[in-house]
Amino acid sequence: MRKPLFRLLAVGCLAMLLVGGSTVVSLPATPAPSAAPPGPAASLPAATPRQAAAPLPVTASPQVTAPPDAAASPQAALPPPTAAGGPTPAPPAMVTPTPPPGPAPEAERAHLLANGRRQPEKVRVPRSASGRYTVVRGGAAPPRRKGKVVRYMVEVEKGLPFDPEEFAAEVHRILNDPRGWGYRFRRVSRGPARIRVSLSSPALTDRRCLPLRTMGELSCWNGGRAVINAVRWNQGVPGYGRDVASYREYVISHEVGHGLGHGHVPCPGPGRRAPVMLQQTKSLYGCRPNPWPFPGRR
Repeated sequence: MRKPLFRLLAVGCLAMLLVGGSTVVSLPATPAPSAAPPGPAASLPAATPRQAAAPLPVTASPQVTAPPDAAASPQAALPPPTAAGGPTPAPPAMVTPTPPPGPAPEAERAHLLANGRRQPEKVRVPRSASGRYTVVRGGAAPPRRKGKVVRYMVEVEKGLPFDPEEFAAEVHRILNDPRGWGYRFRRVSRGPARIRVSLSSPALTDRRCLPLRTMGELSCWNGGRAVINAVRWNQGVPGYGRDVASYREYVISHEVGHGLGHGHVPCPGPGRRAPVMLQQTKSLYGCRPNPWPFPGRR
């Protein structure tokens, strides 16, 4: 009875060995992917120890090769973006050289000094302008002192390169200087006026001074006007040298002096101070220049 039992056990063991060996041999190394989606996790077969130990294939990372001229391009020198994903830093700004400073403003230019005085700047005066006067608006009060008040107007021919208000202010200063005629001059722009001081081009001066002949060089008193030649106002005369400021004081004092009733006088002697009513624009006749009626007054 034992022999049949041993035979039965032997046959069973042999059958188990045959079934286990065919399973190992027929199992592929890598399971083929299935086109159908996998079922639930419970239906998946468990991996055998041989499958778990199979090494995974290693894939090399792709290498990027820059073109041959990449180093020469401007973008190649730019720094790469930051690791945090921020913006790429901007390239360095181009440095523009500072241009040299231009000429100094007209008000800052150095003016010529003569006889210790600052001289007016020279301008280009045309031979003729519009031929029409414009009365300088506004007025100026006379100084507070004793003396008769004389009303006067200031006119400037249109087209001359002089500021009318500056000219009017200079005339008012000269007429009311203590060394002047001793009157109190009030500038007005309307109403009656005893004197008109008119800055004129050489061409207009010649017409306004007829029948006197000014030849585009002189000034005059005629018809209630002190006609001031703009060329002389700008340049002065050789007798005053570079002192144009003093010559301006002379020509206003001289021509307005005619309007106050004074005539021409000669030079009192060589080296003497010239009287203001001497025709100093033509010549000093041996005298020293003097722009004031009473130069000793202060």
